[in-house]
Amino acid sequence: MTSWLAHYGVFAVFVLMLVDAVFPAASELVMVYGGALASGALAHRVDVFGWHTTGFSAYLAVVVAGVVGYQLGAIGGWWIGDRGGRSFLERRGRFVHLTTERLDQAGRWFDRWDDWAVFVGRITPVARSFISIPAGVFKMPFGRYNLLTLLGNALWCLVLAGAGWGLGTSYTKLHHDFRYVELAVAAGFVLIVAYVVLRARRAATMPPGDVDSPR
Repeated sequence: MTSWLAHYGVFAVFVLMLVDAVFPAASELVMVYGGALASGALAHRVDVFGWHTTGFSAYLAVVVAGVVGYQLGAIGGWWIGDRGGRSFLERRGRFVHLTTERLDQAGRWFDRWDDWAVFVGRITPVARSFISIPAGVFKMPFGRYNLLTLLGNALWCLVLAGAGWGLGTSYTKLHHDFRYVELAVAAGFVLIVAYVVLRARRAATMPPGDVDSPR
């Protein structure tokens, strides 16, 4: 995989991240190694359709390829789940490692987090590959699904590619070049904490055994 990334650059990042949206393809390694290539610390440089480059522009090219590839794969996964439904996946889901047990786990995941299951799933290793198809099966609205996927997907790619860059550059240069990435990571962390706190406060103020009255 690393050899393919070194020789095919952003195209390899795009394809592997597209696959990872529905089938585990080591997106952690893909983005970290892509970031390391972008730093110029390795023997190879990032190939952007025949143009070899390093530096912040190379980092952005790796991130964009990862985000776009994963987003398109996630859309395809949602479409499969929406069109095929649970019965189809119970028959064919083994081809993408979506067994009945994993579907049940995904159902519990969505019950716990509601629509935010998509965002939380996109920043959770391994689980991120088993969110796309179940989201379609459970009929999550397409627009909201895409937005939450994009937020988690972009955060994932920015952070892991930045970590790869950091493996091959000094902290001073990393801090200077990635000040905007640091802001994005901080903003994402604040959003997650705010959501968890609000959810906890809501649960604490709800009387025990309280349920919504039928409408």
